[in-house]
Amino acid sequence: MSFLPSLCFLFIVSYISCTLPLFTGAATARTPPIRDGMLPNGNFELGPKPSNLKKTLIIGKYSLPKWEIKGIVEYVSGGPQPGGFYFAVPRGTHAARLGNEASLSQYITVEPNSTYSLTFSATRTCAQDEKLVVYADGHSGELPIQTLYSTDGGDTYAYAFKALRRTVKVTFHNPGIQEDPTCGPLLDAIGIKKMTPLKYSAGNLVKNGGFEIGPYVFKNFSTGVLLLPKIHDIISPLPGWIIESLKPAKYVDSKHFLVPSGLSAVELVGGRETAIAQIIRTVPNKFYKLTFVIGDAKNGCHGSMMVEAFAARETLKLKYESQGKGGFKTGVLKFKAISTRTRLTFYSAFYHTKLHDYGHFCGPVLDDVRVWFY
Repeated sequence: MSFLPSLCFLFIVSYISCTLPLFTGAATARTPPIRDGMLPNGNFELGPKPSNLKKTLIIGKYSLPKWEIKGIVEYVSGGPQPGGFYFAVPRGTHAARLGNEASLSQYITVEPNSTYSLTFSATRTCAQDEKLVVYADGHSGELPIQTLYSTDGGDTYAYAFKALRRTVKVTFHNPGIQEDPTCGPLLDAIGIKKMTPLKYSAGNLVKNGGFEIGPYVFKNFSTGVLLLPKIHDIISPLPGWIIESLKPAKYVDSKHFLVPSGLSAVELVGGRETAIAQIIRTVPNKFYKLTFVIGDAKNGCHGSMMVEAFAARETLKLKYESQGKGGFKTGVLKFKAISTRTRLTFYSAFYHTKLHDYGHFCGPVLDDVRVWFY
């Protein structure tokens, strides 16, 4: 009977070996999807240990808490830098700087088949032609960040993607090669938001006409969120709308700006190079009425503003004289549908800068877009 203890031992080992993966898988499956807000250590305030820093250079693939790094990644503080540089870090004290061909990655748990939008602060630090590539679950987009839309380091972008699986790797990569290998974009803060499915509002054929569904907005500091043109991000971070221009539009919120109604609106910051559009369902030969509101966000944007609206074969040019102190005006455009689909398009006719900051691009605010039968 001496073989019985050995047999029992083998049975126990076999049972543990078979059941352990099941428990491990169950634990993984129970990991809740990430909530709206900052990514873990998304503001980089948790820094590497002093032993993993060589001046500002991070040593070690996993030395930056919650992140995986590759290449030349620096952990920097805001303010004056050696060599005469100045790094603006308006959302905290620290930031990550991506050098030549460097990248910063993090794995997050999401809900498959849901659309998410990443919000992140990205500012060039050296060359005019710096770029930043964002990867998320098979999607990628390249941001040309040579144009500064705000001069205080507050440029914030949104990038949207549809999750194909439960665990997603999000990567920020600097594809550039500069003479100074440390030159590259500065990442100040990174957040995420799950996009709510769109629904029609009663009496309105436009989805998300009040722009209430949009990317995550940083709470402590915001100069608005730049929405990438569709050539850089096929999935719009502004659900229902297409950014169909060369320059981004800007998503603004009522906490940091004056908006006509609700919590959010869109600022057309790039003049004729910024246009947003939506395709709505219509009945040929039926008459419709399009109304919308324009104004300024009480952010110092001044001058003779004009928003042009297009629907079917009709056009409306709506003028607004801005003092940069807030105020709005409503436009009405009647049109006859010529197809089962009608494209609504809005763009700003002029270029604008702030009254006391000529390096800060701005433009008219658009809100409360409605279409109905009449």
